[in-house]
Amino acid sequence: MFDVSFYKGKKVFVTGHTGFKGSWLCKMLVNAGAEVTGYSLNPPTEPSLFEIAGIASDVHSVIGDIRDYGSLKAAFDEAQPEIVLHLAAQPIVRDSYKDPAYTYETNVMGTVNILECVRNSSCVKSFLNVTTDKVYLNREWNWGYRENEELDGYDPYSNSKSCSELVTHSYKRSFFGDGHVAISTARAGNVIGGGDFANDRIIPDCIRAAQKHEDIIVRNPYSTRPYQHVLEPLYAYLMIAAMQYEDVRYADYYNVGPDDVDCFQTGALVDMFVCKWGDGMKWVDRYDGGPHEANFLKLDCSKLKSTFGWKPHWNLDTAIEKVVEWSKCWMSGGDVRECMSEQIAEFMMEGIR
Repeated sequence: MFDVSFYKGKKVFVTGHTGFKGSWLCKMLVNAGAEVTGYSLNPPTEPSLFEIAGIASDVHSVIGDIRDYGSLKAAFDEAQPEIVLHLAAQPIVRDSYKDPAYTYETNVMGTVNILECVRNSSCVKSFLNVTTDKVYLNREWNWGYRENEELDGYDPYSNSKSCSELVTHSYKRSFFGDGHVAISTARAGNVIGGGDFANDRIIPDCIRAAQKHEDIIVRNPYSTRPYQHVLEPLYAYLMIAAMQYEDVRYADYYNVGPDDVDCFQTGALVDMFVCKWGDGMKWVDRYDGGPHEANFLKLDCSKLKSTFGWKPHWNLDTAIEKVVEWSKCWMSGGDVRECMSEQIAEFMMEGIR
């Protein structure tokens, strides 16, 4: 398996570093010895993992809007990164219905802006754009989507990420065809983990209900999603970016998701959570007639497996266990930074067994 010590001493630029995934990614990189510059808006939630875990003390944190090319380029030029990991996005499906223009500005023009920074630099060797499993034209198939399937997300969030993919493909062909910068995208399934406080996500809803000693409200218990612990795709991102840094032939488009056994209906996921949490928690089915979201969605990750020998480290049962462990540490006033480091180290050890 890939060794993250590759990143020791590497200059890495992370967009969206104040978000849930961005915070975990920064922690992984810093623990591996990387020099990290982050560029993002202020944390998107209150509370936020970024602030709870003190990520700002570990990285050079620049607060700015990915839509502001001048501000982004100034931070980028100061950092002189070798590797760029683009996570900045408006990531919530329901929010994209409320403000589609902002969603497209952030997810499409934000991608253009970071690629312009890469295009106008001489320091970058590896660029990875993180998108989503929702980029595909969803036909409600019972099998996983492959990387060569048609891109055409339905809702403004999913569609904007499809556009972000297409922007990346165009820049790759138009400006990086000689391979002087390796360009890839990674399409990840749903992630769970300690420190996610977003609205309209099932695990954060579970944690909020646990805090208030209330029943968990599940609005769509029969939707099927490829759930995975947040460390799974982050490890894959780091692996792809590193491998293509060493050999541009690895630059491509990759799905990142769990095995089929961990594609669960939302209600079954919540069943696992309440079992792990204890304290007599339960959930109720309360469909709210919200906007369209895909009912069935999973990925075929055989390309990532065959190319890199990659495989998931933790099954969903372990992933839920780690969510509960982190959340109870935080709620009891424990050392969440140490909890994160311990979970990262345990995850890495699992990968070499």
